[in-house]
Amino acid sequence: MTQDNTSRPILATAGSMPITMSTREIADLVEARHNDVIETVERLFAKEVLRESRKTLRPYSPPGGGRPTNVYDLTKRDTLVVVAGYDDALRARIIDRWIELEAERPAQPAINPADPRTMLAVFTHLQEQVDSLSVQVAELKPAAAALERIAESHGTFCRSTAAKNLQIPPHTLIRWMRTNGWTFRRPGDKDDLAYQSKIAGGLLEHKVTTGQRPDGSEWSSTQVRVTPKGMTALGKAFPPPLQAA
Repeated sequence: MTQDNTSRPILATAGSMPITMSTREIADLVEARHNDVIETVERLFAKEVLRESRKTLRPYSPPGGGRPTNVYDLTKRDTLVVVAGYDDALRARIIDRWIELEAERPAQPAINPADPRTMLAVFTHLQEQVDSLSVQVAELKPAAAALERIAESHGTFCRSTAAKNLQIPPHTLIRWMRTNGWTFRRPGDKDDLAYQSKIAGGLLEHKVTTGQRPDGSEWSSTQVRVTPKGMTALGKAFPPPLQAA
């Protein structure tokens, strides 16, 4: 197989690496200009039709000199997508070549359970996977708990009720909303107001109450209300470990 300036073959088949076919090899097999193949690949990347080979771009220097270029190493699936529009005979060349590559790939060695080093490596790998999954589960628990609480809720909530649902003191929630861009208070006013961005985002609402004073003048009061969507967001901001603190 031909080597490039990164000591990688045009066709990667060795060891446990996935089998790939370079765009240079594809161009040779379908008798097309390499630039045209690259153009097709990048157009399909832009359309998100190819999804497995985006990060495989690498430099390639032709044997015996010649102008260096860049090639992609494509998986079997992406290779077949790229050549889907080619003539039947040309597609057959690609398929035949893939059959050859898969037949040439050496069988993976069996694990020897009697080898302590091999088994240690296996157990270490499995433990790393378990630890990684445990971290992911722990990270998902706050969101899941928040969603479970909201699933049982209906309508909007005043901040005191919202704090009760979140199992935190009302003053903690009110202070957090003021310092994190959810609410504000105009100088001289006694009521907090929701930022327009939070209203537009469906997180908060205003409830305006009006009445008449004994002297005939009108009064009004604005109350910030938390929507179910806002409760979901707050549930993630105040996960159970923080609520219990």
